[in-house]
Amino acid sequence: MIYCKHSSLSLDEVEARLREAVVRHKFGILHVHDLQQTLQAKKVAFGIPCKVFDVCNPQAASTALTVEMKISTVLPCRISLYAEGEGCTIATIKPTDLLRATELAGVNQLAAVIEKEILAMINEAA
Repeated sequence: MIYCKHSSLSLDEVEARLREAVVRHKFGILHVHDLQQTLQAKKVAFGIPCKVFDVCNPQAASTALTVEMKISTVLPCRISLYAEGEGCTIATIKPTDLLRATELAGVNQLAAVIEKEILAMINEAA
């Protein structure tokens, strides 16, 4: 269900590569959640750098939402990037598995296409 790829590159290097891959695959980054910064701002000690990217392909999202508005509960797709060992890990929940868990119908083929793109972005970034 979760697809992970470890990289020996630094978190900053993988982040830059991910940003480039997102554009190449015609997705956009809607927001980046810096979990370490957010927790520390709330006075919670958390020492592991971790960023979560909300990514979306606008055409695919529009198509999916036209078929089933409840799909909005699992949009946008998320890619997590966190420090681990001598490098970092980049991971996502596979869109096909996430959709299967919702038991929503009608966008399974689209989820498979999106998953292929998301995994390609992760592989290119790592």
